[in-house]
Amino acid sequence: MSDMLEPRTSMVGKDPYSIPLEDIDVSQRELFRTNTMWGYFDRLRKEDPVHYCKDSEFGPYWSVTKFEDIMKVEAKHDIFSSALGISIQDPMEDFKVSMFIAMDEPEHGNQRRTVQGAVAPRNLANMEDLIRQRAGAILDSLPVGETFNWVEKVSIELTTQMLATLFDFPFEQRHKLTYWSDVATAVPGPGSIIDTFADRPRILMAECVPAFMKLWHERANAEPRTDLISMMAHGESTKNMATERPMEFLGNLMLLIVGGNDTTRNSLSGSVLFLNENPAEYEKLKANHDLVNTMVPEVIRFQTPLTHMRRTAAEDFNLNGKQIEKGDKVIMWYVSGNRDETAIEKPYELSLIVRSLAIMFLLVSVFTVVWAIV
Repeated sequence: MSDMLEPRTSMVGKDPYSIPLEDIDVSQRELFRTNTMWGYFDRLRKEDPVHYCKDSEFGPYWSVTKFEDIMKVEAKHDIFSSALGISIQDPMEDFKVSMFIAMDEPEHGNQRRTVQGAVAPRNLANMEDLIRQRAGAILDSLPVGETFNWVEKVSIELTTQMLATLFDFPFEQRHKLTYWSDVATAVPGPGSIIDTFADRPRILMAECVPAFMKLWHERANAEPRTDLISMMAHGESTKNMATERPMEFLGNLMLLIVGGNDTTRNSLSGSVLFLNENPAEYEKLKANHDLVNTMVPEVIRFQTPLTHMRRTAAEDFNLNGKQIEKGDKVIMWYVSGNRDETAIEKPYELSLIVRSLAIMFLLVSVFTVVWAIV
């Protein structure tokens, strides 16, 4: 893999119906940066919901764009495997990490259950006052009468504070968690936090791993607690991970850090943007604060902080008349499933009424860790 991935832009600014169906490539990053991907997903859902892209910067892949089909793929763990990666971009050959979200059963479930207690209802209830106190303090600290960056001062700060609490990470060093998350997900290039792909393993192995190894040994030699590191250090399927499977240790750390950081801060930011773009819904919320219970899943649906998830076909399979071959890359586009008009009424409108709980599954089932706390 080269140090620079030159983004393709052939579909940006084009009429989605002016391009031959077989040439549509919804993986082009510029579509998402410019927020111009919606028309392409609308067309695929209508004309070719299980669509084969023969050429992209990430290689050939299948796009699954309708809610019902996404759920079919999600449910067939024996046919659609996570083990070869969960992102459309293949792992770096010289820096392959393992993580439980990229494992199949039973190991996936064993490791996931190890850390789920951190966001169990009882544990979250114990943190409720702390969350409210921190949110209030952050809001009270905002400047009055001047422009400020909401993402930086609120979304990132609150997310990082609570992520540090879930890890029981040194609070005064909490911004390292945000930095490592950004390093793990950044695309190298001008203005990026990393210059080359080689910077990613260099930074994470030199900074992130030693910091968490220290915490791991401290927690492993102490009584079990409810923070994520202690849970992994004492969990039956994970207790030897740091010493015997270091790349799996790093992979699970980055899963928990990135899963908590990116998804939560993006949803917090999206909630402010969407409510201000939809003043009628905002007025409903101000008049009835109980609507926050339906606002949270609706913001997750509308924002879709996780755009896609990849599977790899473990055997030949026919999905709605399309023959998927063993080894094919299959992409579940959650961002499209959350706009599927056959599953959601008026999907392009933000609504604080109760939506289909099934649509929540597309996101909440992936990163239950952390989102629930805010």
